[in-house]
Amino acid sequence: MADQTLMTKTDRVTNPAWRMALPTLLFGLAWILFWYWDTALAMVTIWFRSETFTHALLVPPISLWLIWRRRRVLAALPPTPAPLLLLPMVLAGFAWLLGDLAAVNAVTFLALVSLLVLAVPALLGTRIALAILFPLAYLFFAVPIGEFALPQMMEWTAEFTIVALRLTGIPVYREGLSFVIPSGNWSVVEACSGVRYLIASVVVGTLYAYLNYRSTKRRLIFVAVSFVVPIIANWLRAYMIVMLGHLSGNRLAVGVDHLIYGWVFFGVVILLMFVIGSRWAEPSDDDDQGSIDIPGVSIAPPSAGRPFLTAAVLAVVVVAPIAWNTAIERRDLGSPPQIVLAPPPGWQAVSRPSIDWRPEFANPVSEWQGEFIRNQQPVGVFIAYYRNQNYERKLITSTNAMVKSTNRQWRQVSTEVREAAVDGQPVSVRTAELLGPGDVRLVAWQWYWINGRLTGSDHSAKAWTAWSRLLGQGDDSAVVVLYTPKSEAGSSEAALTTFAAEAYPAIEAALRHTQDAGVAPPAP
Repeated sequence: MADQTLMTKTDRVTNPAWRMALPTLLFGLAWILFWYWDTALAMVTIWFRSETFTHALLVPPISLWLIWRRRRVLAALPPTPAPLLLLPMVLAGFAWLLGDLAAVNAVTFLALVSLLVLAVPALLGTRIALAILFPLAYLFFAVPIGEFALPQMMEWTAEFTIVALRLTGIPVYREGLSFVIPSGNWSVVEACSGVRYLIASVVVGTLYAYLNYRSTKRRLIFVAVSFVVPIIANWLRAYMIVMLGHLSGNRLAVGVDHLIYGWVFFGVVILLMFVIGSRWAEPSDDDDQGSIDIPGVSIAPPSAGRPFLTAAVLAVVVVAPIAWNTAIERRDLGSPPQIVLAPPPGWQAVSRPSIDWRPEFANPVSEWQGEFIRNQQPVGVFIAYYRNQNYERKLITSTNAMVKSTNRQWRQVSTEVREAAVDGQPVSVRTAELLGPGDVRLVAWQWYWINGRLTGSDHSAKAWTAWSRLLGQGDDSAVVVLYTPKSEAGSSEAALTTFAAEAYPAIEAALRHTQDAGVAPPAP
């Protein structure tokens, strides 16, 4: 049967255009990794350093294995470059540029993976990309992202645990993410958030759904379950650990076994999820076992110049953001002088501050902290100034905060973002109540100064920083924190409101002076 289109392992057909297309693809991928090597290396470093993202080490091999399983389908498809796919690569390169200018790892990592994934349809065509769509999409699980969900998941875990304890009949006193029960004190920290469980569950659950189901509906349902189950399981895990500690007189689940019990419980829950899911498993024809029917596939002669032309344009698209970024970095300024803040009208500087607390912002190029007083009401000011930011020295990062969760002396018991009057205009300000040694309580306000713009949002601050650098205006930025002892009568909020209005001209003048005093580095 010469006209038979049914192919078996002994009757494979490989399109001759692959002889040109495959080396072109390998060159394109190598070209991308060469120019974005620092980004790739930073991503791999996080895989090894963070337990939350260790799973990412397995993602590239799994994707390659999934592509290998489709090898006979791919061999029969004609690789035809799709130059229009270079346009989204331009957008991905621009996203990388913005992310690098603002030193946002998540953006640069996503942009790099996008460049690698988009290179496949650009050089091989959309038909081939669709044939391996899931393996290509699965590569995005290699991006170490997800820790942005930590605060919300910690809040949910604390709320569920406290409600469950009260339903059990155990009295609970809560302050923020910490709570007290008759047998001891507990606190929900990053490790209790369940982010690790959630990411691991989704990564494994998505692969399980792809391999065990053919129906898109069943796959989406199982992926949704892999989202919900670890969140609920983490809530139950936190409640069970507190109960174990409470019932055992704090002899169990209070040390290393705390984490061991958590992972064992999580492993059992995920195993049960897979066992239950296997009841609806469907046989898949994606494993290339047996025969595969590919109707309408013709063997086309390889194109003479089109793959190389597309690859040449791709090479330029890939290098352009790097060149642009290099040109911007050459315009960076030198180190600024130290900030000096003059006392606002009507306020007196305090030589010996009465408030022993410092916000935890690391590696600023300039810093100032002091205290002013009026009518027996002290107000502290902290300013950390950043310039020529990079991944080791930047304003917005998960390690910069008013109080870190690892701080043993101070803890943040509440926080919110609201509008406050600064410089005569409403500005989004992050407010917090802090608890320190000797039950000292502070009320603190925080906002960012980005090249003259005020915002209390991390995302807005990052966006303005990237845009400012893109326009050649530098990345001078600062965090301003005002704080005062909490008063039961509510005078602390009034004191901060008054001080913010009266001191802002002096703060703005100090920041502008620091910005203008930068000295350009010598020309290369």
